[in-house]
Amino acid sequence: MNKVVIVGTGNVGMAYAYSIVISGSFVDELVLVDINKDKAEGEALDLNHALSYAPKKIKIKSGTYADCSNADIVCIAAGAAQAPGETRTDLLEKNTKIFRSIITEILKSKFNGIFLIATNPLDTMTYATMKLSGFNPNKVIGSGTTLDTARLKFIVAEKLGLSAKDVHGYVLGEHGDSEFVAWENATIAGNPASKFLSKNDMSKINYDVKTSAYDIINKKGNTSYGIGMCLLGITNSILNNEGKIMTVSCYSQEHDCYFSKPCVINKKGVAKQLFVNLDKTSEAKLMDSICKLQDDKKYINYKLKCVK
Repeated sequence: MNKVVIVGTGNVGMAYAYSIVISGSFVDELVLVDINKDKAEGEALDLNHALSYAPKKIKIKSGTYADCSNADIVCIAAGAAQAPGETRTDLLEKNTKIFRSIITEILKSKFNGIFLIATNPLDTMTYATMKLSGFNPNKVIGSGTTLDTARLKFIVAEKLGLSAKDVHGYVLGEHGDSEFVAWENATIAGNPASKFLSKNDMSKINYDVKTSAYDIINKKGNTSYGIGMCLLGITNSILNNEGKIMTVSCYSQEHDCYFSKPCVINKKGVAKQLFVNLDKTSEAKLMDSICKLQDDKKYINYKLKCVK
């Protein structure tokens, strides 16, 4: 019996939950936890009413942190919302306080599964989870640039009239303003993407990928469906031991921070981090991204030290 607990029944948490229900995923039991217990109960009831049309039966209920005790995955999607015009790093102080409370309660349940983080600023909150929980870093995973990579594939596919599944490439670094497309590794039918796209095309696509979230937030107030599907993909790769390669936010021992790179995801969490051969331009962009994340990490460590 594969069990997933989602902490936070806002737009992201519920898009993830709905994706689990309608996809015929490998989840057998789904528990919703929220500070607003009525909201969690209502969402669980609503999802249960959809089961007669779902591909498989799933046990769905609202619950408490005690339900994390035998969960395979606990996904934290709770936190302060990102307001229009607000950067991901603006959320850092608010969400660090929220995470301290949440993770303290989860640990009381003796949870020993895998943490999956979906709260922004993503990489830093994933780092905070690792520090607060004391878990092996391989068992603390951020959704990372899986969504940004999906946006890249969609935008390129739309421009060239292809299926997004046939576009291969990665967005690396921070899930945020310093992320970048590693064009030297992007391919279509085994050919470099540069064979199909001009430098101006690639520059515009890189910009569009980075600003997509802000555009969506300005127009509808949040992003949810894309990240919900990304979380589902990570979940299935863990529960089915698929070994899928995804650009999740993972821990770098060398740099002591989390950022996104291609990783093999299976029942162990991050089973392997894959080396990506970058040119000098991309290497510089990656280091800029890492330096930004290390500044946020210093703040996290300072806050944790102060509380101790």
